[in-house]
Amino acid sequence: MVLHPLTDDRRALPLERTGELLQAPPDFMLVVSYNPGYQHILKSLKPSTRQRFVALSFDFPPPVLERDIVARESGLAADQCTALVNLAVRLRTLKGQDLEETVSTRLLIYCATLMAAGMPTLQAARATLVEPLSDDLDIQDGLLEAIRATFGNE
Repeated sequence: MVLHPLTDDRRALPLERTGELLQAPPDFMLVVSYNPGYQHILKSLKPSTRQRFVALSFDFPPPVLERDIVARESGLAADQCTALVNLAVRLRTLKGQDLEETVSTRLLIYCATLMAAGMPTLQAARATLVEPLSDDLDIQDGLLEAIRATFGNE
């Protein structure tokens, strides 16, 4: 199976519209981003295709680093960001059980940004950590319970 002439020994990019054939320079590199856990049923790579690439696995940053990222990006105090990250760590264990996707660092930053702007914690969390993750009311209630256990009824 040939993926594309740019990715094999030909290292060429054919432009059908103009009829041109562009040659890749010697230091050309192709970088592909693929998230195997995201929509895996629809976009799964065959093993023979996966084996054509070098792979790097990424996970969430360690909690202390994630706290620093969320605090820097949102302007929220580090202690409040610590509570948000600890909540996210707990909610991430639900991925694949009750949640298809989980709390990303991006969602934590959105939540922290709203909190830093003065939005009440529960309202910010509902808008950024509950509603985007599930439409199921029972799951939303469960997420809110975890949020209240972390922050109280702020």
